[in-house]
Parts: sequence; C-alpha cells; structure tokens
Amino acid sequence: MERFFATCPRGLELLLAEELKQLNAEGIDAAGGGVEFSGEFFLCYRVNLESRIASRVLWRVGSARYRNEDDIYRAAFALPWDEWFERERTLRVDVTAIKCPLPSLNFIALRIKDAVCDKIRRLSGRRPSVNTRQPDIPIQGHLTDRSFTLYIDTTGEPLFKRGQRIATGEAPLRENLAAGILRLAGWAPGTALLDPMCGSGTFLLEAAQIALDIAPGLGRHFAFERLKNFSSGRWRDLRQQSAARQKPKALLPIYGSDISGEALRSACANLTAAGLNGVVSLKRANILELAAPANEGIIVTNPPYGVRLGEQQQLAELYPKLGDVLKKQFSGWRAYILSADMRLPKLIRLAASKRTPLFNGALECRLFEYKMVTGTMRHKRTQA
Repeated sequence: MERFFATCPRGLELLLAEELKQLNAEGIDAAGGGVEFSGEFFLCYRVNLESRIASRVLWRVGSARYRNEDDIYRAAFALPWDEWFERERTLRVDVTAIKCPLPSLNFIALRIKDAVCDKIRRLSGRRPSVNTRQPDIPIQGHLTDRSFTLYIDTTGEPLFKRGQRIATGEAPLRENLAAGILRLAGWAPGTALLDPMCGSGTFLLEAAQIALDIAPGLGRHFAFERLKNFSSGRWRDLRQQSAARQKPKALLPIYGSDISGEALRSACANLTAAGLNGVVSLKRANILELAAPANEGIIVTNPPYGVRLGEQQQLAELYPKLGDVLKKQFSGWRAYILSADMRLPKLIRLAASKRTPLFNGALECRLFEYKMVTGTMRHKRTQA
C-alpha cells in the first residue's frame, strides 16, 4: 500500500475525503488543505483522472525527524530516487512548512535538491537538470516543527487546470472550487442550475461535465506518466473505462447569463473547447431583469468584487436590488453566492441560512446560502 496526500482548496477537505472514498481509497484522513489516503500505486492514476475537488496528488516517498538542514539532506540522499525516474528527467523542489524552526525554506529546498542530484550522480555519473518552470518530476517537501515528509507530485500542472478553459476573466474561479461549491449547494444533475453572472462559465462547465459524467482529467497529461513505474496499459484501460461512462450530449437544464457580451463570448468559447456547445443555455441579460427559468432550482454565482472605490459603490447599490430580484423572481429556489466582499450579507438584506468559509487561491471568501421562500427571508437584525 502506498501513501498519498491530495491537496484541495481550504474548506473542501471533507468533500474531498468523501470523493476519495468513492474512488476506493483507504486510510482516509482529512487535514488542513487536503486529505491523506492510501491504496495501490495505480490509485493515483484514477484520482488524478476522476477527482473534481483535488488540486494535486502527492505520493509520499519518505519521512524522517530532523534538527537541522543536514539531517534533511541525509534523509533525502538515502532515498532510491534512481528507482523512480530516469536521470534525464528535469526536476524542481518546493517546500511548505508549519511551525518549522529553521530560518529559510528556500535553503531547505536547495538542500533537498542537492541530495536528489547528488544521489543520482553517484549512481549514474550525471546530475539531473533543474527546471523551475515545467519540471518533469516535481518534488515537494513538507516540514512540521520536528519532522519532514518528501513527496513526488504525480499531477504536474494542478488539477484545476482541466486543459479546456481557453478564456478567463479578471479573477477566474478555480475549477475545483466551482465543483466543490456545486457539491456544497446540493446540486444534482437534472435540477435546474443558473449562474446569472457567469463570466467565463466555470460553474457551467463543471456542472455540464458532472451531468454528462465526463472525467475532469481526460483532456490532459500528468507527471506520473514520466515515472519509471508508469504502466501505459493500465492508464489506457482506465481512460477507456472512464470515456465509456459518458452520457450522450444533450441540452441540459443549466443556464448562464451575463450583462457583458465579452464574458458570454468567453463562456461560449470555453464550452465549445470542452466539446459542450449545445449543452448549456446562454443569453446576455442583466441579473436585475432575469426571470427564473424553472419553478425551482439552484443559483450559484461568483459576482464581481470591487477593488476601486467606484466599483465598491456600484456593488453597494447592486446588492439590495439583487436581494429584491431573488425574493420576487426566484421563489422556491436556493441561491449560493461566493463573495470576498463581507459587506454582502448586510447589503443584500436577506438572511443567510449558511455561511461557509472558502478560499479561491489565496483569496478568503464566504459561500452564502439563501433559501428563497416568499415573505420570510428579510433580516430581523443586521449580521456582519
């Protein structure tokens, strides 16, 4: 049994743990920023291919206690790196830490890199090259106050880069966060879904792929394909099985709109690039003039947030009007609004039934849930 650690956006760890259980992982243990799990090595193929919520899948190759950088070097040097990848492969080392007493993570990363290169040079006579931009083999070290763990990243480019989005807005929503929000919202295929400020269409893309059972990793390559133990046969079979599960493409009850024609063109381009044209309904519309496309359903949206003063004032005027539209036009719906603007719950004048802390990259946000039942959702008191 091999040990792995799958990273994910903070706030989605329990959802990732549930997803890994469905993928037949064992020894599942959610932690801050990810989930530890175990299984045969080929499980990392399936998690990279199928997980909608993970960001990376890290294969744990060693761990030890340490007091200084020399301890870390010796432990890294002792590992059989030559058994895992060819000396012609390029590498990069990244280090993260919690409560590490050592003064420089950059120096620790340098010592790990030296240990790996020195070990391979001793065995083969040549040092592997370093590529800090697009390494063949990404290596990660993680330190606590007394111990450190070394991983080989089996993913490469992070999993939220599905390889299908060709156009983005100013502050794009990461795909795995969008998938997690759909899960938090309780959305299921067949239920009407609307993103009235869809931007480049991330929620729409994720929802359509979920509804059609399209594996998010089918359109890309992974770092595990460059490891010595890579089995092209196992990987081919897994991809074929996943592709065979896909449902026929048809128009789905998934709706997107935006006031910006440019945003809609981006959403349309991204859906087309993913082979999903004709699956999602798009139209140009002002959210304040929208009517519900079905008697009940779920709204998910990531509205713009103001950086400049003028933008903040515009949003302060928008939020109360948005609350009125939701109350009057979307009775029987549930709305989930992701925002980094903590003024939203005060200004929208609706009572949030749930507030879930989430991170879009480094940006701290809240997912506000509003259950639209006519006449009952006005604030009784102001909450921050």
